[in-house]
Amino acid sequence: MSAAAPHRGTLLLTGGSGMVGSNIREHPRAAEWTILAPGSRELDLTDTAATYDYIQRTQPDIIVHAAGKVGGIQMNMANPVDFLDVNAVIGRNVIMGARAAKIPQMINLASTCIYPRAAPNPLVEDAMLTGPLEPTNEGYSLAKIMALRLCQYIRAETPELLYKTLIPCNLYGRHDTFDPAASHMVPAVIAKLHAAREAGIDTMDIWGDGTARREFMYARDLAGAVLRAAADMEALPDLMNIGVGHDHSVTDYYNAAAKVVGWQGSFEHDLSKPTGMKQKLCDTTRQTDWGWQPQTSLHDGMALTYQFFLERQSA
Repeated sequence: MSAAAPHRGTLLLTGGSGMVGSNIREHPRAAEWTILAPGSRELDLTDTAATYDYIQRTQPDIIVHAAGKVGGIQMNMANPVDFLDVNAVIGRNVIMGARAAKIPQMINLASTCIYPRAAPNPLVEDAMLTGPLEPTNEGYSLAKIMALRLCQYIRAETPELLYKTLIPCNLYGRHDTFDPAASHMVPAVIAKLHAAREAGIDTMDIWGDGTARREFMYARDLAGAVLRAAADMEALPDLMNIGVGHDHSVTDYYNAAAKVVGWQGSFEHDLSKPTGMKQKLCDTTRQTDWGWQPQTSLHDGMALTYQFFLERQSA
């Protein structure tokens, strides 16, 4: 970025230490903003009064709401109360705190898990609330739908408040969580394959039959989309998917990770385990009309993520 990059004001980033928040903060376009990214010790987003007070005192020009309790299928199934309650409370506090302080702009980050389990693919934004949700992450999905709807209701009542929602596909990348018991699929696979290679293990289980299809985007690409949106909120649709526009099978992701890690064993399918939705692919028509596409290939993203994993291992 050149030294002449514009300064656009103050951006309050919730979840600044998470994967998405960390990728936003280290993106070159972050230099356009003074970024406030309070950690949980500085600001507990489940504390309504503290959240309202922080937003009122700091008066950011825009809020990017990326905070939340996140995890893979195992964590969602084991902790549905927390995934619903914590995320609903955080979403409500941030969004209503912004409204009370009359913050003019907000980017709320949702997730493609808001779409019905049986919605036809690719998933169009209008498919939300047209059918039952995927049971394995229903609590998290309900909280995200609540926050999304709250932004829409505020925009309808007060059009000058540009509170808009981006719906990213599944993400992976730098600053991801690699604990297989708590992480999403790609980082969990990278960690498991690395451990298998180090231990000389030559077989690896895949949950389900491996045919379920997923769309994963490198988190740095999402960060670029968020910061581009923050720079021109008027042009951003009120609700928009952010994705790569194509998907791969779960087995494909395992094979891609194995190549990057250098593991040469074989996979076995554990048909007793849940696989979630059979397909979850974004419709990217609105994104394309907005003029944006991600730039990182699956192989390159996997390689950069594995490099980060190794750096963290050696730290």
